Amino acid sequence: MMRGKPMVRARLGLAVGFSILSLGGAQAAPAWQPIAAENLLVIDSTKGRIIVELRPDMAPAHVARVQTLTREGFYDGLHFHRVIDGFMAQTGDPTNQDDGRSAYPDLKAEFTFRRSVDQPLVVAAQPTGAVLGLMGSVPVQTQPNRVMAWTGDHKASAWGLYCPGVVGAGRNDKENSANSEFFLMRQAYPALDKRYTVWGRVVVGLSVVRALKTGEPVQDPDRMETVRLMADLPKAQQRRISLPTPSSPIWTRLISKARLAKGADFSVCDIEVPVRVSR
Repeated sequence: MMRGKPMVRARLGLAVGFSILSLGGAQAAPAWQPIAAENLLVIDSTKGRIIVELRPDMAPAHVARVQTLTREGFYDGLHFHRVIDGFMAQTGDPTNQDDGRSAYPDLKAEFTFRRSVDQPLVVAAQPTGAVLGLMGSVPVQTQPNRVMAWTGDHKASAWGLYCPGVVGAGRNDKENSANSEFFLMRQAYPALDKRYTVWGRVVVGLSVVRALKTGEPVQDPDRMETVRLMADLPKAQQRRISLPTPSSPIWTRLISKARLAKGADFSVCDIEVPVRVSR
């Protein structure tokens, strides 16, 4: 993550699941909304397929860079060169050594973003002065809507939270040094919050991320064989990935289930994110 710097190993007990729901059966389905195919990153790795929801509303410059490099074939064949058990899997370095970058300039940090009242948010908890929830699949912390009444842009500050499956931009010691590298969280690591740019989350294939060979560096590492945007795949290979709409009662049930299971230890990272996959 920080190129050339060792990272402390983390083994936190917060876990999240991604349920791929069956499309069969007679029950009426809740309202679902598809993720734009332009914002789905499809990584076919040596361990299996990983699909990431990109969030340009949270980190527009980083998402644009990932989309550009993906369309150039930059990521094809690159290794998961640094994978720490119970923490994260890092890739995207053209040298496969944690010290490379693309031909493009480094990116300015997007550790936080401005959230408008029009951006859908599933509210999971409201501790004093803050709101915890989900925007799409990505867990966030944000100021409450009431602060929008007195901010110049009528928006509130927000940032992504490093729960399992969240994808962040790798960088070195300098905040504005992210370029092509990224890492996929195998478990939660809240110490990264507001220190590394969050630009997406794994919606399919978290088990694949957790199955990658570990090491610093990895011996005989797994690799990304091809990386494509869903929109660029042949029509016959494209899949529609959908999440429940923010107002769907399915979220209420899942949040209640997580609260009951975790009690006082409840975290937004404990919320199961249901995913519907269709043609």
